[in-house]
Amino acid sequence: MINFKPFRAIRPSNDHVAQVASQPYDVLNSEEARLAAVNNESSFLHVIKSEIDLPENTNPYSEEVYLRAKENFLSLIDAGVFSQDSKACFYIYRLTMNNRSQTGLVGCCHFQQYYDGLIKKHELTRTAKENDRVRHVEVLDANSEPVFFSYRGKPELNAVIQNLQSNTPVYDFVAEDGVRHELWICSDDQIIEQIGRIFSEVPCLYVADGHHRTAAAARVGTRRSEANLNHEGTEEYNYFMAVVFPDDQLEIFDYNRVVRDLNGLTPTEFITLLKSKFVLEPIEFKKCKPSKIREFAMYLDGQWYRLTPLDSSRNSNPVKDLDVTILYELVLNPILNIKDLRKSDRIDFIGGIRGLDALQVEVDSGKMAAAFALFPVSMEQLLTIADAGEIMPPKTTWFEPKLRSGLFVHSLL
Repeated sequence: MINFKPFRAIRPSNDHVAQVASQPYDVLNSEEARLAAVNNESSFLHVIKSEIDLPENTNPYSEEVYLRAKENFLSLIDAGVFSQDSKACFYIYRLTMNNRSQTGLVGCCHFQQYYDGLIKKHELTRTAKENDRVRHVEVLDANSEPVFFSYRGKPELNAVIQNLQSNTPVYDFVAEDGVRHELWICSDDQIIEQIGRIFSEVPCLYVADGHHRTAAAARVGTRRSEANLNHEGTEEYNYFMAVVFPDDQLEIFDYNRVVRDLNGLTPTEFITLLKSKFVLEPIEFKKCKPSKIREFAMYLDGQWYRLTPLDSSRNSNPVKDLDVTILYELVLNPILNIKDLRKSDRIDFIGGIRGLDALQVEVDSGKMAAAFALFPVSMEQLLTIADAGEIMPPKTTWFEPKLRSGLFVHSLL
């Protein structure tokens, strides 16, 4: 069962929070982060993308980047932008986008739960990215960003969280993307004990977003526990920061594919091969968004098509039953010869939040040869795959809204 505990967050003052809050480290590249933080010394991007304060050709994985991150963070503390709460608390974090809200609970998980399979994953991690997050945590002595977990909702916990939201939030601001962010603090000992008891009855948590941060946190916990001859298992380094949301409040967006070339085929030849596996129907742009599973949309040579597999039977294996798998097995691998989605530079991925017009722009610009739009994976599919111990193909899920970074930091000391 889940060990989920309160912590003393290091967080910005109300006067600074809107300036501090930033997009997560893995949403922006270095150039985008540099532009986003211009003229804003309080932006948390100076901590999580600290290469923006170094020469433009700086390797983002170099030691000077991590050292600058810590220097920048300590400077924000010294300037009074950040301070640490005097008491361990839970925090209630609500995000509202397009009149839809999701409310999570912020606390800390024990790293051993990741190795024990109580924190379930659905994606593989890349070694370089995992190593990067390990070093960032080690140098800062802190989890600078939370991981994004889900759990099968519990009515009792929903009621507790809803009651806490009846108070005035300590943070309430709208970010530049239109998403509203609100934060409440739960410092009452009885409620904290109640929340801990409820989580002790939750069988497992699911990684929604943050597989690299989760794996890195577990590695840091392992290293520090092994290095401490007096390790007891309750030290702060055993825990890492997470925001946990009930599954029925989350929405997964489509994660679409664009390919750079047709593997030497002309558009006509490519369509001929597709017709042996799909029913192809030319469609207008406004009608091209897939409306159900087993329905794909393709943009090629100035035209949108609806693709429906000739064999639409369901597969008992939850991974093979995914539309992303079907597209890979029917098109990407056998026709386009794209074998490894994690390594190939002939394919790219575009989150559905950007809209299908982003796919069309990529193809019309000549950067890409074709685009494929998919119906989004459901939360139930994600949970089923994680429960089965299976791994989804790369770039299968895109969650929105994204958590803002800089609202709370967890110290390992």
